[in-house]
Amino acid sequence: MKKIFILLAAAFTYTAASAQTTWTVDKAHSNVKFTVTHLMVSDVDGIFKNYDATITAAKPDFSDAKFQISIQTASVTTDNDQRDKHITSPDFFDVATYPTITFTSTGITKTSDKHYKLTGNLTLHGVTKPASFDLWYRGTIQNPMSKADDAGFQLTGTIKRSDFNFGSKFGNAMVSDEVAIKANGEFGKAK
Repeated sequence: MKKIFILLAAAFTYTAASAQTTWTVDKAHSNVKFTVTHLMVSDVDGIFKNYDATITAAKPDFSDAKFQISIQTASVTTDNDQRDKHITSPDFFDVATYPTITFTSTGITKTSDKHYKLTGNLTLHGVTKPASFDLWYRGTIQNPMSKADDAGFQLTGTIKRSDFNFGSKFGNAMVSDEVAIKANGEFGKAK
């Protein structure tokens, strides 16, 4: 009987320790941005207004976290109506054909305290490629308003337009091939 009790206690402890927690993005305190260089002399920033993101993790330091991000391409804005009309056209995002950009993480590796390398599959313009980003886990606090746990992250990295056949009519001298990505996320623990 004692052995059965010990086995049940061990199984319960393992199940509790491996329980996944889901965290959902707080859009009021988050953003997804990108930067390209125009004519090799000026940076142009863009932001997506409509996106969803979730994290699942069992460990409190998020060292086993899995990220799922979906961005609505039609929600892009660069704060210039004429340019926004152009980049949503088939020349760039082609929002009618490719309404979403997705990222699904496949791995996370700790590089230093609260810093990780996040790898996964990025789908942009109908092309899926492996992508790697730097992830800074900024900490977890109890939100004074909701009394629930909130966790903060910052994701940064660079992708190449040419890897995704994105804006292929426009060479590097017009719009940089490298696109800098920066996302700030505040995530609330699901209840």
